[in-house]
Formats: sequence, structure tokens, C-alpha cells
Amino acid sequence: MTVHVDMGRVLLSHLDDQLRSAERLLDCVLRQGSAIREREVETVLRAIGEIQAEMERRSLLEQQRSQVLAQAGGMLGMPEHAVTLDAICTLLDPVTAEAARTRSAQLRGLLAEIGQRHTINRALMRQELAFLDHLTRLLGGDDDTGAYGPTAAAKHIDPAAGRFSAGVAPRVLDLEA
Repeated sequence: MTVHVDMGRVLLSHLDDQLRSAERLLDCVLRQGSAIREREVETVLRAIGEIQAEMERRSLLEQQRSQVLAQAGGMLGMPEHAVTLDAICTLLDPVTAEAARTRSAQLRGLLAEIGQRHTINRALMRQELAFLDHLTRLLGGDDDTGAYGPTAAAKHIDPAAGRFSAGVAPRVLDLEA
């Protein structure tokens, strides 16, 4: 099969862009985890914004990835969805093919680590919110039904008047939503 130098350059450039994006995303997720542990709310919120911005950039990378696959599919005579890295590597010289495989493995490793760290961050956030809910119940004197549960709000409603009981402020913040 003919070696396609342009395909090699396009593929390696795209993989490099993917790696840089994944490294930025990992950095954001790590900083977010640290901020959660330190209970630095503003830093957590800033990290969430940075993660969302990077995810938007990654959607552009996915469009570029589709273009690379379509181009390779055209060269290989197969549909875009059937193109694999191994198939693309048949179009490349051995050095470029090995570089592509190496970058692809690095990218998979980074994405796996991002997924693991994100899962840990979600668990930490749930833990912090559960602790906050517990403190709120203790401070509010509510029983075990939960300060934000449906029965907590319902017990303060005067059914005859169709409104909240006098002297009882309704709870409007739902941290579990």
C-alpha cells in the first residue's frame, strides 16, 4: 500500500492536540479535587467553568477526529465508522505509525485517569453535600426525614389555608437536585 505522508502529519498533529487538551482537562480535574478537599468553593466553581470550557474545545477536536477518520476511510476504501488506528497505520511509514500508536496509548491513559479522578471528585462532592445536609438538619432541628425531603416541606403546609404555617419559613434550596 502507498505511504501517505500527509495522513501521517494530520494524524500526529490531531493526536498532539488531543493530548494537550487531555492534559489541560486532567489539570482542571486535579485542581478541582484539591479544592473540594480544602472546601474552597470559589476554586471548585472556577474549575467547573474551566472543565466546561475544555469540554467545548474537545467537541471541536471530535469534529476534527471525524474528518481524519473520513479522510482515512476514503484512502482505505471503507466507511468512517469502520476505520481503526491499526487500519490508518497501514497508510503510514513504520516510524510515523509507531509514533501514532504511542500517542494514542498516552491519550487513552490520560482519558482513563481523567475518568477516575472525575469519579473521585463526584464522590467527594456527594460526601460534602451529605455533610452539609446533615448540618442543616441539625441546625434546623428537623428530624431524619431530611431538611430538603418532600415530607419536610409538606409538614409545614397548612392544608386548610393552602399555605405554609405561620412562623415557619419554607425551605427553598434543594442541594440534592
